[in-house]
Amino acid sequence: MVRIFQHHTSGSQYFSLITDAALCFVAMVASAITLDHPVGMGASGHVVSLPLLTSAAFFSLVIALLNSFVGLHRSGNLMSFGTLLSRSAMALMVGGAVAYLGLTMMNFEGHPGQLVGYALLYLSGGLALYRSASWALRHAVGTRRVLIVGTGAEALQVWSDLRLPAHASHYEVVGFYPTAEQGVAPILTGGARIFERDETLVGLAQRYKVAEIIVAVKEQRGGGVPMEQLLHCRISGVPILSLVGFYERTRAEVPVDSVKASWLVYGDGFVQGKAREISKRVFDIVTSSLLLVMTTPIMIITAMAIKLDSPGPLIYRQERVGLAGATFWCLKFRSMRTDAEKDGVARWATKNDSRITRVGAFIRKTRIDELPQLLSVLRGEMSMVGPRPERPSFVAQLREQIPFYDVRHTVKPGLTGWAQVRYAYGASVDDARKKHQYDLYYVKNNSLFLDLLVLLETVSVVLFREGAH
Repeated sequence: MVRIFQHHTSGSQYFSLITDAALCFVAMVASAITLDHPVGMGASGHVVSLPLLTSAAFFSLVIALLNSFVGLHRSGNLMSFGTLLSRSAMALMVGGAVAYLGLTMMNFEGHPGQLVGYALLYLSGGLALYRSASWALRHAVGTRRVLIVGTGAEALQVWSDLRLPAHASHYEVVGFYPTAEQGVAPILTGGARIFERDETLVGLAQRYKVAEIIVAVKEQRGGGVPMEQLLHCRISGVPILSLVGFYERTRAEVPVDSVKASWLVYGDGFVQGKAREISKRVFDIVTSSLLLVMTTPIMIITAMAIKLDSPGPLIYRQERVGLAGATFWCLKFRSMRTDAEKDGVARWATKNDSRITRVGAFIRKTRIDELPQLLSVLRGEMSMVGPRPERPSFVAQLREQIPFYDVRHTVKPGLTGWAQVRYAYGASVDDARKKHQYDLYYVKNNSLFLDLLVLLETVSVVLFREGAH
């Protein structure tokens, strides 16, 4: 894992993105050479020109963006081989069409169709070779050996997480070291040992070549955790990771049941300076303006469909809680019947909610109903990326039940957010708690880089209905 502008992410994810773009560039140049130099003929010296290099760069950008849009570079990507193959083919076909249109509009000399066709052929072969080599290299390098301190429920959850497909090829749990309070619990360890307490952590780390120790204990006070031994390991060069740090790094969330206020106070993150404020505002104005122009035809068609489908207003105004707890009117295309809350009681929207109209079901799944909020972004009431705003009655309820809930109100609410691209559909207090853990991670580690990443992943979520509404 690497850290880019506070965000924890897999370095291989971005290496793969850069490699894909480089392969696109090479494929386009190779295509030009093939068309200009049949086998057996000498070089003419004029193939690699500025227009060609510009076209190759354009082709690389298009394919790289499309690969991101279909979710090929999402962290923790767990899609099946069939899904991976179909989405790769989709990106190549759409990218080829866009590249052909772009070259035609740029009046590229030669045969744009043949140029793009050969480039796609070379690129397909290059990607297949690269993916195969990457898989072989990961297995040849081996795994990172981890020792877990603790034998309770938290330790078992850490062990289970490390066995998920996203982490199993990178980590190997050598065993569990019990704390004084927990003793040795009968947990399923899949071959990992539970060590005796008369052995030292330093000795175990040296004997098993441990690369990292994870302290999977929620409560560390009272002398149960061997702090002196952990300090000795840390001084010896073995990294020590707390339970909260583990989840922040591997899941990109902050577990509210394990985190202490002191961790938030003394930890890094929470960058809210003037430079961040200005850059985020400029980012919001530019992106929302572009999206308003691009989606105007969609919004016109949506308005007509709503009018034809059911009686009532086009736009639904709802009071939501924003920055610093201030309320504002959130705008949405109406997706429910006008009598959805005729008794005045606020209710969670549920999956297959009977109050949702036929058109409403479609625009909610595709998030078209959220497009009017681009106006709220332009006005400065919302941001493109941030925690989704909740209704005041829900906020009052959730503030009582979820630790550190008001932290989410230290940034502007967003049209989309980290929780929306990381967590599936949910409409309950438990779901709100889970989403808040992702929102807390965003607030703590927010940056322009993370905003761009969320927008890219939102495209994948909308196209393939992978996230929550």
